[in-house]
This record gives sequence, structure tokens and C-alpha cells, in this order.
Amino acid sequence: MANENVKAATPKGVIDLAKKQGARMVDIKFVDTFGTWQHFSVPVAELTEEVFAEGFGFDGSSIRGWKSIEASDMLAMPDPGTAFIDPFCAVPTLSLTCTIAETGTKEAYNRDPRGIAQRGEKYLASTGLADTAVFGPEAEFFIFDNVQYDHKANGTFYSVDSEEAIWNSGRDEMPNLGYKTRYKEGYFPVAPTDTQQDIRTEMCLVMEQLGIKVERQHHEVATAGQAEIDFRFDTLVKTADTMMLYKYIIKNVARKHGKTVTFMPKPLFGDNGSGMHTHQSLWKKGKPLFAGKEYAGLSEMALYYIGGILKHAKALCAICNPTTNSYKRLVPGYEAPVNLAYSARNRSAAIRIPTFSESPKAKRIEYRPPDPAANPYLAYTALLMAGLDGVLNKIDPGEPLDKNIYELPPEELKKVPNVPGSLGEALDHLEKDHEFLLKGDVFTKDFLEMWVTHKRKEHDALRLRPHPYEFFLYYDV
Repeated sequence: MANENVKAATPKGVIDLAKKQGARMVDIKFVDTFGTWQHFSVPVAELTEEVFAEGFGFDGSSIRGWKSIEASDMLAMPDPGTAFIDPFCAVPTLSLTCTIAETGTKEAYNRDPRGIAQRGEKYLASTGLADTAVFGPEAEFFIFDNVQYDHKANGTFYSVDSEEAIWNSGRDEMPNLGYKTRYKEGYFPVAPTDTQQDIRTEMCLVMEQLGIKVERQHHEVATAGQAEIDFRFDTLVKTADTMMLYKYIIKNVARKHGKTVTFMPKPLFGDNGSGMHTHQSLWKKGKPLFAGKEYAGLSEMALYYIGGILKHAKALCAICNPTTNSYKRLVPGYEAPVNLAYSARNRSAAIRIPTFSESPKAKRIEYRPPDPAANPYLAYTALLMAGLDGVLNKIDPGEPLDKNIYELPPEELKKVPNVPGSLGEALDHLEKDHEFLLKGDVFTKDFLEMWVTHKRKEHDALRLRPHPYEFFLYYDV
């Protein structure tokens, strides 16, 4: 993916890149079910043209949600178009992102998220509606100076800290120079209030070094180092690949500076959480299909796509907002898009139609509920499948909501559906509404059953534990 790696999109090109850069090791990366990059490394001598067809064997029994121990052999099939020299390794190391296949047959493993995304792209092409789905995510995150947490049978706690946080305005820093970011006022004061300009810029420069086209970086709304870096849109699988690399770069640059990054949706009480607003459009033969003469300059296809997403939005939350913490962000009052409606300008609606440009190529929809804890391969594919269901079945999205939702009288507000209030509720909706995900064998029942089972365990793990705030409320009853 690096600029120099453009020439390395073939097996021979990758081998030439490794030789030119003096690589000693090859890092084999793949994404697990829940969105974490996993890896193992082999000496560069193992990198042959044949291995791109044969794959690297490994034991998949310890990967969350994957194989059982009695049938655990798997193949990591490297994608030559993902090659880059890893800037965080002391020894020159070539990195390759892989799709996972079964041994023997080399069929795509049905629980591999990257394979699911690839099947999503193939299903899109098979419909004849379009040949390309374009995605552009805006992932937010926090850069903290310290994080501590623990959980035991007799107690639990967490604590995060940042030198720029407003709660440190009275701390003895010898000297405390002030310039702390007040709650909801981080968008976007200059230095010295913004303490993280240089570290965000370094993140951007490393991204550009590895071929990611950065569009902008800035401090986000919350105190305590909330940030956003946006990169250029691309096709579904490539965008998901980039999101994994994006997270890897951000976390490792932060660690280099003695800081820590989290993509957890709501690490702070009483301030804005981190979202992953996801821009989407469909194209065919190089022509954008979402521009037209309907509402906000959209095409009929785009409106039907919106209809599909709104119809399946509550089920989508189980994949696009996949943590218990996600639903602490999806609450009114913190710019969170809890209302399942669409609008040209209303940022409190789940779907916004950006109006920065009138160019047909820029016409897209922005789905705002997802958060960066989501596995990007699964989230983008699920959104595509919901939108396609809308187009294929001509699902009417209803009337747009252009009023200020926070000023609507209660009787009108009741008519606007909301996102689920918890992960458990979202999983209930996914169990009832998932047929649209099974089209073209993109997702499978096996995968969805595994997903629901695992996520219910997470939901129950939190539900069953006493919360520190409950002691404040109830200890003296």
C-alpha cells in the first residue's frame, strides 16, 4: 500500500520490494472475527511466488470465534496489493494482509471477515445494479496519557487521564499552565489548548508513507485528546484494509510517544463519544449512481438504498455497534445519531446527505451510527447488503426529517424510531432480521449464530457485574 508498493501488486513485485528494502522477515497479518489484527512472521526466504497461491499454514483454534482444536489447520492467503515495509519493526519487515482459506480445498473460510467483504463485492456485481461500492469512514479516537482498569469478584474500576483534560485544571503540575479543553469544546481550538497537533501530524505522515491518502486531521469535540484523521474513500475491501492499517499506525505512533490510543466508543462520561460516520455510494463503469434529481440531488437508487438501511438499521447495530460500550455513545445529547431518519443537513439524523459539493461524483450518503469498535469488513459489508436490499425491493425511505430533532414536541418525536438501547436489544433485532445478509452467501447462518452467541456473552458479562455507581446509589439501602 505504500507509494513505492504500487509496483508491488504482483507476487514478483512483492518479492522485488522485499529485496530492495532489505527485508529480513515477512509479517503475515489477518483480521479476526471481532476486528483485531493478528499476525505471525516468517523469514524472508519463505517468500516465494508459489506461496501466494499455496498460502501460509497456521493453527486457527486460538482465534476468537474460529476453528475448534480438532479441525484447526487453516491457510493465510496473502494479497500482494497490501504489501508494505512495516515502519514499527526494528528489523526490516515486509507486511502482507491475508484472506483465510480452508486447507485442502482452499475455499474461503466462511467466518473470515475479509472473505465476507470479498463475497459482498462479488454479490454486488452479480446483481447488475452496480460494479463498485465506495466507502469513506471517519473514525474518531482518544489519545490518553494513562489508562488503568481492573475487575475482580470484590471490586472493579477504570481511570483514564490526559494532560489537556479539563478535570486537571486544578492539578499541581508545577506549573499548571491552564489551557485545558473544556467539555464539548475541543472542536477546534489551536495550540496551546490543542496539545496533539504534532502527534496527529506524525500519524498522517506515516499513513502517507504507506500509501494512505489523508484528507485532514483535527482535534475532536471532547476533552482529553479526542481526535479524528480522515482518509480518502475507496472500494469496500480496500477501505476496510486501510482502516486496519490506520488503527495500527495510530496506536503505534502514540505508543512511541508514551501515549495510548483507544477506539472505544465512549471512554468518558459526560462528553462526546467516538463514532465512525460511514460515507457510501454505488458506481457502475466509472459512473456515480447516487446523483439525480430527487431529494438533496439524490437518485432514486440512492433513496431506495437509504430505505434499505433504515429498514434494517436496528439489526445493523449488532454489527456496526458491536460492544456494550457502543450504547453509552448512542444516547441523545452528545451529537450521537440515535434517530432513524434521513436529512440533507440534520446531523442528529442517522443518515445525512452531505452538501459540500454539487459534483455528481461527490454525491453520497453518510450513515452516522457506526462506531470504530466495529470490524470494518463486517460493518461495511452489512451496510452494503442492507442498501442493496432497499434497491432491489424499492424500499421507500419515507419523508426526510429536516427539522431540529431536539426541538420537536414529544408527540412528533415519538414518531421517529430510534436505534436500540443496548447490545442485547440490537442482537434481538439481528436474530429476527438477517435474511438480507444471507443473500449470495455473503454472510452465513453459521457466522451469524456464532456472532450472536459470542456477543450475548459480552452483554451478560456486563449485565451480571455490580457497577461502582450502584454503590453510590444503593449501598445505604
